[in-house]
Amino acid sequence: MVREAEDRDLQEILELYLCLHETSVPECSENLLHTWQQILEDENHHLIVNEADGRIVSSCVCVIIPNLTRNVRPYAFVENVVTHTDFRGRGLASQCLEYARQIAEQCNCYKMMLLTGSKNPGTLDFYRKAGYNSGDKTAFIRWLD
Repeated sequence: MVREAEDRDLQEILELYLCLHETSVPECSENLLHTWQQILEDENHHLIVNEADGRIVSSCVCVIIPNLTRNVRPYAFVENVVTHTDFRGRGLASQCLEYARQIAEQCNCYKMMLLTGSKNPGTLDFYRKAGYNSGDKTAFIRWLD
């Protein structure tokens, strides 16, 4: 079942992120809880989860970014696409991305963007099959400490 995250989902999402790039679940802190509340309360921040076997096994984030170009239409940025390793290949992340697309369309976005650090051909093909292309833009990243 695909849906937006709820307050009760924090721990499961943090554990799922271990299949993304995290090496440990962050300690429960005031900063963590404050950030979680910011995410939940931000109408432009959509943390999408997909449940299987009674637990969250796939997720992505879709942030709607207000914009002054393109006839003052916003755009969507997709990040943190992840599926638990035991549940990959079942279309769960595709369902999350489709849910994100529906949100973007409802918000009148003119485009959706995502970045991946993966060079895995299977991952890149997954994004292409989901409707994304890597030919229109060049991404640059500047990491901050």
